[in-house]
Amino acid sequence: MSNVETEPARTRCGPAKDDGERPEEGRVDVLTPRDVPLGGPRAMTVRRTLPQRARSLIGAWCFADHYGPDDVARTGGMDVAPHPHIGLQTVSWLFSGEIEHRDSLGTHAYVRPGELNLMTGGHGICHSEVSTPRTTVLHGVQLWVALPSEHRDTERDFQHYAPEPVHVDGAEISVFLGSLAGSVSPVRTFTPLLGAEVTLAPHTTVTLPVDPAFEHGLLVDQGEPHLNGTALHPAELGYVPPGTDTLTLHNDSSGPSRTVLLGGPPFQEEIIMWWNFIARSAEEIVQAREDWAEGRRFGRVEGYDGEPLPAPVLPNVPLKPRGNRR
Repeated sequence: MSNVETEPARTRCGPAKDDGERPEEGRVDVLTPRDVPLGGPRAMTVRRTLPQRARSLIGAWCFADHYGPDDVARTGGMDVAPHPHIGLQTVSWLFSGEIEHRDSLGTHAYVRPGELNLMTGGHGICHSEVSTPRTTVLHGVQLWVALPSEHRDTERDFQHYAPEPVHVDGAEISVFLGSLAGSVSPVRTFTPLLGAEVTLAPHTTVTLPVDPAFEHGLLVDQGEPHLNGTALHPAELGYVPPGTDTLTLHNDSSGPSRTVLLGGPPFQEEIIMWWNFIARSAEEIVQAREDWAEGRRFGRVEGYDGEPLPAPVLPNVPLKPRGNRR
């Protein structure tokens, strides 16, 4: 699922400003989501935790939407017409349901629970996403990764990976990007990243060794786990700054708690996000929008029954700098 808001904000995001103070080791900041309707009277509403005022990025992770459980008989499910991307990788991860993916590389694939689909936009790609007739409940996360400047015009690409879950102290862990708990994903990224589904059994505590150079975010899907002693509620994201080499997750409830753990070294570049584009200047955004409108650069999605999404109108307002707070 992509950003199909009809009036997307132009956002300028950047690295955390160094105020000379060292972050408290293991500190957890709780980020609450905002509800974003994706258009139409029956369309899904997603819960967005990145970007927001308190934090624009976690590593190169720059966008996080959490959606469902969504009864497709009531909402109509997902039907996102062909739309473009530049300067990013899209990461699709489902808990339930099935999504049909088509892109201008000629890829025809399915997003299924426990299986990663990663698409690289780079210089330009377009794709469509439609929940299948087999889907009754749609539930998952859609994540974006910002490409570093030297790779932001890379060739379009698509990767699929189904990680084998590992079990550690009552936690089931599926590592779809990077490495954790001895499991290593082979999926190629352009900056070091961690992405993993971590499900805690009832009354379970697990301490996971992590890279102290990484900042981390734990997105809660179900349950109310504790991260380094801080309680988190469903749809919240707990942020831990760099400097800690372990994360402790605790579930004291009688039911399982499912989370998604994200991480990476702080991203040291400013980026501008608008609609489905990530760039370094407003001029790049304007050019990408023009190329999409005129049928250049992005290729064509074959097999989708319908017209591509038109680009929204660019707002006539200046970019607002937005940096990460420590």
